[in-house]
Amino acid sequence: MDSLLLNFFNAGILQQAWPILLKGLGMTVLLCVVVVPLGAAGGLAVALASRAPRRWMRWAVVAYVDFFRAFPPLMLLMFLAFGLPFLGLDLPAFVAVCLAFLLNTSSYYGEIFRAGIESIPRGQTEAAKSLGLSPAQTMSRILLPQAVKNVLPDLIGNTLEVVKLTSIASVVALPELLYAARQAQAVTYNATPVIAAGIIYLICLWPLVRLLSRYEHKQLATR
Repeated sequence: MDSLLLNFFNAGILQQAWPILLKGLGMTVLLCVVVVPLGAAGGLAVALASRAPRRWMRWAVVAYVDFFRAFPPLMLLMFLAFGLPFLGLDLPAFVAVCLAFLLNTSSYYGEIFRAGIESIPRGQTEAAKSLGLSPAQTMSRILLPQAVKNVLPDLIGNTLEVVKLTSIASVVALPELLYAARQAQAVTYNATPVIAAGIIYLICLWPLVRLLSRYEHKQLATR
């Protein structure tokens, strides 16, 4: 028991590592603030493009979504950070992470938004046309609000996965929470910083998990 506390829950080590972990948490929060809206906006663009009247554009969207959903995000990030410099394009670590997350998460958000839009009865679109609303007004005022409401649990669940996925940014030496914890572990030769990072992730994400659970139960109760 003493060995467990000494190596995994060492208060002295945690006190030393805490400033480094806080800086890493700040970078993780900044990363989430950027990549989540970026991915959601990209996903909405993908969903709208999937409804384009031209067939070639719809097929291009299908190819985009299938490719980036199948391609491992870690490999995508490593290609952007370590592969593009061989082509003369050297992206900063933060930019490479944001671009990788945009390409990966927009494909998932896009499918969620598309499913939400397609869940709206076609009669509502026809009713909007009869009222003289333009396609843009129909989408923004009629379809999108209902679509988001219908797929809100999926949007929250996907956002949770995106936040957890930000930990892969450590492979390109972006000083987010996991990278900071690993650096502290390397200096102290103790696993306490990594355990602390996991607890921080748990504390930050648990409220979203509870919110998602309550919303799912509420939807089931109203059916």
